[in-house]
Amino acid sequence: MKMYINGTWLEKAETMPVLNPFDQSVIDTVPKANASDVDLAIASAVRGAEAMRKLTSYERYSILRKTADLLAERSEDLAHTITMEEGKVIAEGRTEVQRAIQTITGSSEEAKRLHGETVPLDAAPGNVNQFGFTIRVPVGVVVAIAPFNFPLNLVCHKVGPALAAGNSVVLKPAGDTPLSALKLTEILLEAGLPAEAIQCVTGSGAEIGDAITGDPRVRKITFTGSMEVGDRICRNAGIKKVTMELGSNSPLIVMPDADLEKVAAATVAGGFANAGQVCISTQRVFAERSVYADFLDALIAPTEAFSMGNPLDESVRMGPMIRESDAIRVGEWIAEAVSGGARIMTGGDHEGTLHAPTVVADVKPDMRVSREELFGPAVAVSAFTDINDAIAMANDSRFGLSAGIFTQNLDWAMRFAREVQSGSLHINSAPGWRADLMPYGGLKDSGMGKEGPSYAVQEMSELKMVVFHL
Repeated sequence: MKMYINGTWLEKAETMPVLNPFDQSVIDTVPKANASDVDLAIASAVRGAEAMRKLTSYERYSILRKTADLLAERSEDLAHTITMEEGKVIAEGRTEVQRAIQTITGSSEEAKRLHGETVPLDAAPGNVNQFGFTIRVPVGVVVAIAPFNFPLNLVCHKVGPALAAGNSVVLKPAGDTPLSALKLTEILLEAGLPAEAIQCVTGSGAEIGDAITGDPRVRKITFTGSMEVGDRICRNAGIKKVTMELGSNSPLIVMPDADLEKVAAATVAGGFANAGQVCISTQRVFAERSVYADFLDALIAPTEAFSMGNPLDESVRMGPMIRESDAIRVGEWIAEAVSGGARIMTGGDHEGTLHAPTVVADVKPDMRVSREELFGPAVAVSAFTDINDAIAMANDSRFGLSAGIFTQNLDWAMRFAREVQSGSLHINSAPGWRADLMPYGGLKDSGMGKEGPSYAVQEMSELKMVVFHL
């Protein structure tokens, strides 16, 4: 496919292959952009921002509403594209398309809700003849940098609110999975978006990332990816608004009153979806000592029921990881844990990009499978003594994106909600649950700012204060 810059679909002599993670076949190629392409894209986006600023709220709503309709019409093609370039099973690809439709639909509705409010200035002493109100205006040019693991829906979470707020967007999809973003760009233009309001620049983030994020014409950056890259972007960005949705090693607490079969099913569903390549994937599982052994036993059967293979096969429950190097890394971290005293209950092996769903028991907090973001199909299980111990273990991390607890005890549940340091807190659910309309973002090294259309729109706009002195 071509990339879209300056109102034109462009080819370049230098290209990048898009590989099917399952069999490494080349499914397409995309241009490899350079710094000159970035400069052209941002210059075009500046003009696109002016075009977007002139659109009424209803016009922005209508464009996004039409976009959602077109996504629905092409849902099977988009699901197939997601599966081919990312490797998630086709059922998960279809679910992602449906979520993307809801994300764009929610963004369209927010275009009609962006407003200010009156401010009671006479509530301050000495003010008698002042009348004040606020208005919200677009920030201008938004850079959206998306990850590989949800190549359509996470793009929609960035592009939808940005356009709803009246901005233009320079979109940089992941190098591994650019095709879904390019198809979304086609759909947006077909839906009536001004030609320069969207740019889709394909290429290596290592080569063009600094040029995109450091440009002073960019006023807002929204990024999903690793903490290390997010830190570099923030240091390079200068004085800009930023939303950073970064990594995690999400904890799940299993209290002694939990239904272990229910928890086991939730653990494997949350730990192995998309081969564990989810920011809020269940990774660290803490079970109370009296139920620890029974819980480990309960995990084995549902873990072994996760069949691996070609993600286009409707019977397969888990596809490949995005790259073989990632499967190797996951295997190395597991082996390191075993050498330190941990036990593999089931799984542990890999072939190419396929890594078996794995349960690792007796994990210590300083092991990498617990301490860092694994981003792979393994859960690390440890024992705890009481709720104080569980909360301390959950908080013993530089991350804080999502956390879960299973209990029927209201006091334990409320202590978990109040004391665990996480942006999302789930009671009687694994941490991998997300509704696309909710505020979503992390604490600590998991980032800053919130996604979810109604919340992201606020971060994609500026608040101005107007005072009439009568």
